[in-house]
Amino acid sequence: MKSIIVIENVKRWPLALQGATVVAAKDYLIGDEWAGRRNLRVYNFCRTYGYQTVGYYVSLLAEARGHRPLPTVETLQDLRLSPVVRIVSEQMEELIQRALAPLRGERFELSVYFGRNLSKRYDALSRALYEQFSVPLLRASFEHVGDEWRLSSVRPISTGEIPESHRAFVIAQAEKHFGRRERSTPARKYQYDLAILYDPKAEDSPSDVRTLRRFARAAREVGIRPHLIQRDDAEDIGEFDALFIRETTYVNGPTYRMARRAATDGLIVIDDPISILRCSNKVYLAELFTRHDIPHPKTFVAHADSIDEIAAEVGLPCVLKRPDSAFSRGVTKASTEAELREKAELFLNDSELVVAQAFTASQFDWRIGVLGGEALFACRYHMARGHWQIVRTAPSGFRRYGKVDTLALADVPPKLVEIAVRAAKLIGDGLYGVDLKEVDGEFLVIEINDNPNIEVGYEDTVLGDEVYRRVMQWFRTRLDRRGGDDLFHV
Repeated sequence: MKSIIVIENVKRWPLALQGATVVAAKDYLIGDEWAGRRNLRVYNFCRTYGYQTVGYYVSLLAEARGHRPLPTVETLQDLRLSPVVRIVSEQMEELIQRALAPLRGERFELSVYFGRNLSKRYDALSRALYEQFSVPLLRASFEHVGDEWRLSSVRPISTGEIPESHRAFVIAQAEKHFGRRERSTPARKYQYDLAILYDPKAEDSPSDVRTLRRFARAAREVGIRPHLIQRDDAEDIGEFDALFIRETTYVNGPTYRMARRAATDGLIVIDDPISILRCSNKVYLAELFTRHDIPHPKTFVAHADSIDEIAAEVGLPCVLKRPDSAFSRGVTKASTEAELREKAELFLNDSELVVAQAFTASQFDWRIGVLGGEALFACRYHMARGHWQIVRTAPSGFRRYGKVDTLALADVPPKLVEIAVRAAKLIGDGLYGVDLKEVDGEFLVIEINDNPNIEVGYEDTVLGDEVYRRVMQWFRTRLDRRGGDDLFHV
């Protein structure tokens, strides 16, 4: 993808760089020379980005032309909205406190150049800000309120605002960014590039390396060039056409920030940020199931003043869940009212709400994989031996799993599939794992997972490589529908 740097006055561009062409803003905005180009990455370095300024129109027209602007108009709007900055501050609270704890004073400004700062102490914070607000040059302001630091504003800066003492570092980061080698062109031509995000050290990855190779092979078969990337590659995400997240997702984690940035940059994404938000919170799912008549266990959402109502609402024993629980963590069973109160109060130390559900004993949970509104696979996840969950964690941290059976969709009850697909469609059009329990021939949805496991020898037992091909075909279909480089990426 060719890169251009757009600035008001080309003669005032202070950085001598290879790998990018410097273009005057007026030449980019008016005339046909750049309007008709395709496969173009537009770095907008105009002095101002306010509404209807030159900088604003550069990003706006870049999107209309099917180019990839950085920053996008959506990012420019986010920077202007104080509620967005406040939310980001809350999401990054732990990272902010850890990075700024040694500082004294009431205010602090952090300059972020292509996701980096001169001091390595602020490297993680700088990356997180760049993932959230994809602007090449930005400055974040923090205020010391009480005992904590808070992000008060984030704004783009022009090259004229770079201190002389920072200039050499900025040039080095810009050269590193623009001087990256083009991805090698293989003998076979691929129309699209797909980033597959994974963490080789993660304990709970939804797909192991062997499985990722199957996905990569399937991608090539449908004309998509796959690239395995890790979190450190977040700054390059805009260079791809699509993102496939094969790493555990959390709303307050880097996977969500990467998904949001990718979606903002116009990539086709699994898991998209909206799906992550919706699936990650059990309170949301409980309300969603009730509103849309999705059968589910009796559920009660409690706060600190309503703990005593839980037993009467859902009975004992019951299951307590933190709203953002995952992989059986943050999920516990209470058999007595005293145990219920103790465990609920523990969860409420970290969340304003706790989810209580009637306990439903079963030998296994059904898992229906749903892709693009259609069932993909059906599994039975059996409970770990001697335990009421599919995962049993020993005090040492060792985890024991129950066995997994995979069945052909034609061999599972049609009602099970119908309920699972209907529930998944309430979340979105991506890839989901719907967990259900079977009670006296009826099916109850327990939860919907935005990042379902797919691994060789388990979920692919019936369909084999067809599982991976269908996922990659999902990407290909939506990339073609988007129109490649000919339409605005939505």
